[in-house]
Parts: sequence; C-alpha cells; structure tokens
Amino acid sequence: MRRAKISVIGAGNIGGECARSIAMKELGDVVLLDIPNKDKPELHMPKGKALDLACCGPVESFDARITGTFDYADTANSDVVVITAGLPRKPGMSRDDLVQVNTGIVKSVAENVKKYSPNAVVIVVSNPLDAMVYVAWKVTGFPAHRVMGQAGALDVARYKTFLAWELGVSAEDVQGMLLGGHGDDMVPLPNRTSVNGIPVSALLSPEKIQACVERAKVGGGEVVKLMGTSAWYAPSAGTVEMVEAIVRDKKRVIACAAYCGNEFGGAGKGYFVGVPCVLGDKGVEKIIDFKLDPTEQKFMDESISHVKDLVGVVQKQFPELA
Repeated sequence: MRRAKISVIGAGNIGGECARSIAMKELGDVVLLDIPNKDKPELHMPKGKALDLACCGPVESFDARITGTFDYADTANSDVVVITAGLPRKPGMSRDDLVQVNTGIVKSVAENVKKYSPNAVVIVVSNPLDAMVYVAWKVTGFPAHRVMGQAGALDVARYKTFLAWELGVSAEDVQGMLLGGHGDDMVPLPNRTSVNGIPVSALLSPEKIQACVERAKVGGGEVVKLMGTSAWYAPSAGTVEMVEAIVRDKKRVIACAAYCGNEFGGAGKGYFVGVPCVLGDKGVEKIIDFKLDPTEQKFMDESISHVKDLVGVVQKQFPELA
C-alpha cells in the first residue's frame, strides 16, 4: 500500500515536533520545508532537522522517509499539508497582533500548496488561527472540507488536563468539548463534560470548574509568559491527532476550525469556527451539530463575532482576499 505523503511547512518548534511525531507514528513519509536563513545562508535548518530525526528511527523503531528542503517542488502531491509557518507570539502579544505579517506568510504558502499539491487536505496551525484558515482557503480555492484549522484539539487537551489535575484522575478519562474561536474566546461546555461518564458537575464545584475553564482559555498565553514564546508540544500533539485521523480514515470526532453553514444557530455561516468534526480521508466529512443552551449560544455568538472581526482585518489589509 502506498504511504501517505505529509508535508509540514515551517520547520520551527511546532513543525519539527510535528515531523517527529508523524514519523514515530509511521503515518507516512514527511517533507519538512522552511525558508533559508538570510543571515546565515550556509545553514540548511530543515535538512539538518530531517537528518537528526531520521537517525531516531533505529532507536525509536520507526521507518519513515524524512526530507528537509527549501523547495516546494519536494512537497508535490502531498496527501496532507500542515501549515505552521509564521511568527510565534511573544510576551505581551495577542494572536490578533500577528494578523498582518502572518497573513502574508500563509498566503505565500497557500499559493505553493495550490500549485504543487492540488488534492491535499490542509491543516493550518499558524496564528491567529481562525483568520489564517480563511486565508488558506481563499488562496488555495480548495473545497472547504479540505481546509481546516488545528484549534479545538489543543484547546480541549488543555481543558481536560486542568480538570484532571484538579480531580486527581487520569486525563485519559476526562471527556469534554469546546467550540468557537481559538484562544481567549473559546467556548468550553462544562455541562457536557464528564469523567468516564460521570458529569464533572457531580465531582467539582462550579467555581473550580470555572477556574479550569478560564485557565484553558488563557493556556497559550500562560505558556508564552513562562517561556517567552508560543507552545509547541501540545499544539503539535493536537495537529498530529488530526493528521492521523485523516491518513488512517479513522472518522475521529475532533474539534477543529471548519467552514460552517447553519450549524449552532448559523452565526458562523461562511466562516471557519471551532466545531466538532468527523475527520477522515476526505478531510472534514461532517460537522456534528447540536442545540446549545441559551448561555452557551450567547458565548458562541460572541466568539464567532471576534472571528468575523479578525477576518475583517485580513480583508481590509488584503482586499483580494475579501
């Protein structure tokens, strides 16, 4: 059976960790692409990372071809393309601050994805996530089900982690879901959160649940304050979870930024918003819709409003993307 070809655009912290996990899980052959270092043209960072990762194979018992390159031609005919390229957040920066510079970067990447891998499924990780998915979709012209953003997989992981710590249980036994935009405006659903089937409301006070919710919302910012740059281990793990669902056609239900129609009241129609999706080899094969209670719907509408504002900034700065 032919191996999947998975290209990771951006060989920084997230891209490098994605490549490592994809190879270790033997999801396919990996192409790791970045741009040359203008200040040190003698260096070839993606090729160096690929070589280093390849030498893990005998130790970690995996067999995958890993290619490092500056040339998009090496990504040709990829089954999945993961876009991590862009500037990371620094202390004091919001995701919104990154709109202008990262729109230009993602636009350039998407043009090359369209040229070299016209049948690929695209997963965007670059921030501000919800707006960058929109940019990739507009530029590639791909069907919406083949373009999505990694957001909910990461946000849900943080939410589950904080709840597990509070409860003193395994994070594997915590089930939960988040909706809406990536970051501070995400919409956790405590009423639909459980621990191995037990409602979390039966195990924790509303105050403690809310504290976990709030920490999940600002989890990315907390990491930035501690390290001076964006997280990469958890974002990579969430991304690779999506890649695996797609290349192995697993039909996993994973929250990700997907193109919405009339789901969840229709407020997100025409935008990429975090919703529970069935992921398989065709990409987003279905959005799972359900009725929110009035409070949840209010927060969802507010979150979508911010997504629209971000996309509006993109459209103002880059009128061709309107």
